[in-house]
Amino acid sequence: MADWSKVSVYGALAGNLAITATKFTAAAITGSSAMLSEGIHSAVDSGDQVLLLIGMRRSELPPDAVHPFGHGKELYFWSLLVAVLIFGVGGGVSIYEGILHVLDPEPLRDPLWNYVVLGSALVFESASLAVAFHAFLKQHGAGGFWAKVAASKDPTTYTVIAEDMAAVSGLVIAFAGVYLSHTLDAPVLDGVASILIGLLLAGVATVLIRQCRGLLIGAGLDARTTREIEVMVGSAPLVRWSSRPLSMYFGPDDVLLAVDVQFDAEASALEVGREIAQLERQIKQRFPFITRIYVEASGASAARVR
Repeated sequence: MADWSKVSVYGALAGNLAITATKFTAAAITGSSAMLSEGIHSAVDSGDQVLLLIGMRRSELPPDAVHPFGHGKELYFWSLLVAVLIFGVGGGVSIYEGILHVLDPEPLRDPLWNYVVLGSALVFESASLAVAFHAFLKQHGAGGFWAKVAASKDPTTYTVIAEDMAAVSGLVIAFAGVYLSHTLDAPVLDGVASILIGLLLAGVATVLIRQCRGLLIGAGLDARTTREIEVMVGSAPLVRWSSRPLSMYFGPDDVLLAVDVQFDAEASALEVGREIAQLERQIKQRFPFITRIYVEASGASAARVR
């Protein structure tokens, strides 16, 4: 697991722990529903980072008899739990609390504390987002940020980015709810802000759940990479036909690739073996994250490589 992924998670955990207690304290003092939702949000985020760290640690366990391909998919399982928590606890509780406040609005007692905490939280969350963004760029390089996020198979970094972006947006919503509630003397708006924060979290969680689901059920290489490998195999001198490459992610940097290849019937077993070894070197040099390559050969002989 890349060290930069851990940096982003530890940075997010430190930021969330720094502001969770202050948000709950401010909510207790002022009676703000939006601030309570923000406190719940930060508490859930802190728990999420702990779960991501557990997933990262377990994904690094070596292969064994029961898991011959390693434990890389542990990361996807724990990331899915994180997404479900964001949806159910973060989004669900915030919406529920907001609805209660709308039905029975309670005036804010001292909004100044809310402004102080929201401002401090915005600084911490922005710093966490900057760390996660920097870590993502270190892993994937600059340019085409959103395309790289969509194509990334490392849920740790983009989960932290999604959480921090939702946190910053939630703080803006909470600030607007507190300000309008106090200025217009309409405490119901504080509850509306809480509902909006919950909907925001549920939306972010839905995107993360969809991404983790695809990885858990066996997502493979993207179409562009698959096509490049197909061309690479098909252009080898002794290859007469090759199937569409099959692949599966076992971790962000651990991909299995399998392909059926028909070699020239006149080629010797030694020549076929050399061709397969050359193909393996070319593919791994171009795509280092492809760690296992299996070639089912037909022609002069059947062969398989690691």
